[in-house]
Amino acid sequence: MDSSTCLELALEGERLCKAGDCRAGVAFFEAAIQTGTDDLRTLSAIYSQLGNAYFYLGEYDKAMEYHKLDLTVARTMGDRLGVAKASGNLGNTLKVMGKFKEAICCCERHLSISQELQDKVGEGRALYNLGNVYHAQGKHLGRIGPQEPGGFSDEVKHCLQKAVEYYAANLRLMEELNDRSAQGRACGNLGNTHYLLGNFTQAISYHNERLAIAKEFGDKAAERRAHSNLGNAHIFLGEFETAAEHYKKTLQLAQELGDRAVEAQACYSLGNTYTLLRDYPMAIHYHLRHLAIAEELTDKVGEGRACWSLGNAYSATNNNEKALHYATRHLEISKEIGDKTGQAAAQMNLSDIRKVLGLPPTATDSESSESAEDAKSRTRRKSMENMDLLKMTPDAKGVLRKYQSEDAGIGSMSSDDSHPVNGPSYNTSSRADKNASVNEESSMDDDSFFELLSRFQSKRMDDQRCTLSIDSNKENQPEQAQQQVPCHREGGSISSDGSTNGTTTPSDSGARMETPSQVPKINHDNCGVLEELMESIAGMQSRRMDEQRASLPQLPGLNNQHAILQRLSVAASDSTPLPDDNFFDMLMRCQGSRIEDQRSSLPNEGSLTHSAPTVPDDDFFSLIMRFQSGRLEDQRSTMPLEATRNSTHPTTDEEDPPSSAQSTGTKDGLVSRLVKGRK
Repeated sequence: MDSSTCLELALEGERLCKAGDCRAGVAFFEAAIQTGTDDLRTLSAIYSQLGNAYFYLGEYDKAMEYHKLDLTVARTMGDRLGVAKASGNLGNTLKVMGKFKEAICCCERHLSISQELQDKVGEGRALYNLGNVYHAQGKHLGRIGPQEPGGFSDEVKHCLQKAVEYYAANLRLMEELNDRSAQGRACGNLGNTHYLLGNFTQAISYHNERLAIAKEFGDKAAERRAHSNLGNAHIFLGEFETAAEHYKKTLQLAQELGDRAVEAQACYSLGNTYTLLRDYPMAIHYHLRHLAIAEELTDKVGEGRACWSLGNAYSATNNNEKALHYATRHLEISKEIGDKTGQAAAQMNLSDIRKVLGLPPTATDSESSESAEDAKSRTRRKSMENMDLLKMTPDAKGVLRKYQSEDAGIGSMSSDDSHPVNGPSYNTSSRADKNASVNEESSMDDDSFFELLSRFQSKRMDDQRCTLSIDSNKENQPEQAQQQVPCHREGGSISSDGSTNGTTTPSDSGARMETPSQVPKINHDNCGVLEELMESIAGMQSRRMDEQRASLPQLPGLNNQHAILQRLSVAASDSTPLPDDNFFDMLMRCQGSRIEDQRSSLPNEGSLTHSAPTVPDDDFFSLIMRFQSGRLEDQRSTMPLEATRNSTHPTTDEEDPPSSAQSTGTKDGLVSRLVKGRK
């Protein structure tokens, strides 16, 4: 099979990927690589397409592997434009993998090369990608700490401000190029970022512009996202009527698109908005629609949210029987999915409703009242409840032996009687006093305990150390073949010859003479064991160094691997300047994230592992609870849990990445353009 076969397979793979069958396209690309080719440009196109296909399949490790190969080939050929595109693809892949520092390095390289080549389209993509990376990093860091829009930490705000800068630069460049579609995406992302920064008025302005551009192109999905984001922003401004209008348009567009999950989200948002407007009949209507769709899509999280909202709405209308029904369902669903916060809220609602109805408290209510005390008891370390075990430590045993010796000095104990035969008799109270004194002295303070712990831990370290042992028969030879040759010490060194050069002989060593059991018989072959040991250590260390060396690139699918070595040698022979400070700064940033990759995140027991396609976001659930807290507190006799009172923000509908974000976004793919160029 020749290079033409490889190209034909690659073209078929590209066609399948465009048709949406990326899995079959990957199979053809892999077959093309197995066939092999001598053309580096064809190989680069295949690598890029394979990386993009794996990216859309969600296999990001594979995508990064092939984008790195594409970058290597582009650098080998000296293709600056190819290096820029490969860097952009790597940046996108690293962003979704959560490696933001490396992603920023790749995207900045993409931007600098595009500006160097005066490639305006590539520059716009690089600016957009950099904005996406900083926006994603800000949202990632914002998961910890305050999560209400405008209330993030300075680190999160810095990332979001950087995202605004790059999105704004992308918008200005797209206006120069008169690319209305790209302008719409930039406006949408600017609106989302300003929303997170708490700039709701600016967010509304950009989302309105996004909505106008979406209507120009007849993009219903973009219109729906714009209306949803506008509703979220108006909620924070307290303009609930306007928010309800945008949510209604979101619901209408979701029905036109046939997206049941988004339709349920719109109903959920409308129900919550009408709850804020105190229009409970309308709120119940939309929450019932949300519940029906959640049951249809088997979304347990959505069912629980709908039941919780319905319970509150019916309670507000004094329909306590139905409120009790939905609160009970909420508790059952929360237990089923393991939602601890939902269980606490449901138990609290049930307790309040039962009091209003005059019903006796159930076992569930008693469990909820005792949960706080149980939580406090669980925080106490069980090991601290067994402090009496410290009496069995060596120090305590010494104290016991001390008192036992005093008892023995007073009189010996009879084997048949617990009282001493000679000496004064001990009554029960005196023995109790003695035991109390033993326990008092044996209960060590913290410093003594940690000193004892340190001493025992140091022994564990010593147990893990290895000792050098000299084997007199390394070659496993028969004992008859071994010839013992005595070795003498020369000033502390071992000599394999018989010379004594000022050494002390056994006759004049006097008291320093060692017994034969203390001096091992050393074989002639083992006299240089120290040198062999050092050589062995050096060999092992050198192998560790070799494992850290970078190997020459091996490109799968390239028939003539020697060609790339020639290109690399030519590139290395050119007079290139030494790396500057910027290079080392970039290297430190990339390497610094390796430490972060090794950190383990604390488990979040409150987070739900179940998907919730019919719920906009758990944050919006918490937001509504904050607005409803004033009304709910008037009806409660107990304080609500703090876990259900954290005010957070609803997640905005993100803009879809442009089709031109990857290097294959043009009408014709890389392989097709390569064939046309040859013609």
